[in-house]
Amino acid sequence: MNRMKSNCNGMESKLADLLLDPGSVPAKVKVHVVECEGCRGQLEELKATMALLDAWQAPEPNPYFLTRMEARMREERAAAPAGWLARLFARMRAGFAYGPGIHVRPLAAMALTVVLLIGGGTYLDLTDWNKPTQPSGQAYVVHDLQTLDNNAQLLDQMEALSTGDNGD
Repeated sequence: MNRMKSNCNGMESKLADLLLDPGSVPAKVKVHVVECEGCRGQLEELKATMALLDAWQAPEPNPYFLTRMEARMREERAAAPAGWLARLFARMRAGFAYGPGIHVRPLAAMALTVVLLIGGGTYLDLTDWNKPTQPSGQAYVVHDLQTLDNNAQLLDQMEALSTGDNGD
């Protein structure tokens, strides 16, 4: 039983193929369905679902639906809201419902890009992120000594030079 469970992985799509086009399914899948009780049950459920879908008939649409819909749309467009605020909200609602006259998404994306570039550049300029800090006059000496201390190879070379000068 455990061995069959491990073979059932990915069998759902193969069961649908077995139901719709049995000739394209490999014999290995057919043998598995015959031997596996769970997959056989799933195949029977799929057959029952397909039989119900075949028996279902879509209802006929009302022949006057489109005529009534167009009349209702004309009435809504012709009805003017009472005040200027109501007209503004009605125009905004119509813009959301039916879409604006022009497509503003590319314009909004371009404006957002420009704002981000200007804002990011301003931020980087104000923070001085790429400018090195200038140490004060006394700090130059300390900085040089720290650099020499950290660079052991340079100290070794300088020592070798100083011992070589004494020999001449």
